[in-house]
Amino acid sequence: MAEETQRSVSLTRTGSQQYDVENVRGGRITIGSGQNTDFTPVELLLAAIAGCTAIDVDILTSRRAEPESFTVASTGDKIRDEQGNHMTNLEVTFRVGFPAGEGGDKARALLPEAVRTSHDRLCTVSRTVQLGADVTMHVATDD
Repeated sequence: MAEETQRSVSLTRTGSQQYDVENVRGGRITIGSGQNTDFTPVELLLAAIAGCTAIDVDILTSRRAEPESFTVASTGDKIRDEQGNHMTNLEVTFRVGFPAGEGGDKARALLPEAVRTSHDRLCTVSRTVQLGADVTMHVATDD
């Protein structure tokens, strides 16, 4: 059962504050600390929230009509307080345009419900952030 539910990535240092991340399918991205164009881990968190919910909304609405435009903005404030560094005020804003006609009308009407369903039930990323999940850290030796 764990193999069916487990997800993983592997991160390898490639330089000072630069890393390659690879998934089990061979996909790769580079991340960094914000000194160049590489995405930072916080930006990846925002992208994961936007991407996860966008996929849900796209699947639900595009059954009615193919969107003419589809953008999602994901924002938040990175703060440091007595709880340490963390994000607050996370917001996701959809701007989706559908064509005129019956299919577009149905997709437009469904859009708010699709966003709500993704937020309340479907999007694993935002649900995990909202519900909270323990993160356990380990140190393994190469010995």
